[in-house]
Amino acid sequence: MPIPVIDFSKLNGDEREKIMAEIANGCEEWGFFQLVNHGVPVELLERVKKVTTECYKVEREDNFFKDSTPVKLLKELLDKKGEEKLENHDWEDAFLLTDDNEWPPKTPGFKETMTEYRTELKKLAEKLMEVMDENLGIQKGYIKKVFNGGDEENAFFGTKVSHYPPCAHPERVTGLRAHTDAGGIILLFQDDEVGGLEILKDGRWTDVQPIPNSIVINTGDQIEVLSNGRYKSVWHRVQAMPNGTRRSIASFYNPSYDATIEPANELIQKENKEVNQYGYPKFVFGDYMSVYTEQKFLPKEPRFQAVGAGN
Repeated sequence: MPIPVIDFSKLNGDEREKIMAEIANGCEEWGFFQLVNHGVPVELLERVKKVTTECYKVEREDNFFKDSTPVKLLKELLDKKGEEKLENHDWEDAFLLTDDNEWPPKTPGFKETMTEYRTELKKLAEKLMEVMDENLGIQKGYIKKVFNGGDEENAFFGTKVSHYPPCAHPERVTGLRAHTDAGGIILLFQDDEVGGLEILKDGRWTDVQPIPNSIVINTGDQIEVLSNGRYKSVWHRVQAMPNGTRRSIASFYNPSYDATIEPANELIQKENKEVNQYGYPKFVFGDYMSVYTEQKFLPKEPRFQAVGAGN
């Protein structure tokens, strides 16, 4: 069963009510959905594909196969002739782009293109947050204000550029181990051709089908807390693949590390006790990240308990 695909261009037209309902369903029943006609120019997306692929080829690929830990450890496992799977490592090359860190220097047009892309994705994330505000019945701008810790622009917006190289033994290693995302709203521009992304839906792993120039949206742990459990963060993973290099560009609109996160008051009052069974705590996002860093690939519920106990 494919994950929902939503035409975002119809949000402000005659079909607004239908699109709002589709987004609500994507958030409540799936935790993942794909946006098409989302307003990010196709010409820009084509440039993003070009510069990120070139950057990987020129600046990253050789080092991955020559010097990376997963390559070395997988070779050691294979030399032992055993059946073990490589644990605690991902078959992934990745780096993070923020406004104030060092970016890859050797690929022409990389910084200009990715700066423009990040600006567009941040705007899209903020539109989606307003849609979520409306669907949840909370004040317009509420999620953004909570994430910023007030009226100033303090929220974190990062972009993780990943490549998953082909692996001759995909049964022995995972591209990216199963996890839920720590933060707020995640916007993924995934490979058009090489799949591998899966989400856990009703106890079964389901493919996130590649659709050219779509943006895959998923909600993180902080949206689950703010929505008092109406929107769930969902387990997902990337399988290693035998053929082709998978490109994956994930942008994260996360709270400021100083932001205080708790269920919105209106949702605590509206939900009945049966729905509000989780008892989400109030905590500072930076404290949550300290726990998440150590427990990323473990269930989220103990993370919530840990930050709740700390407060």
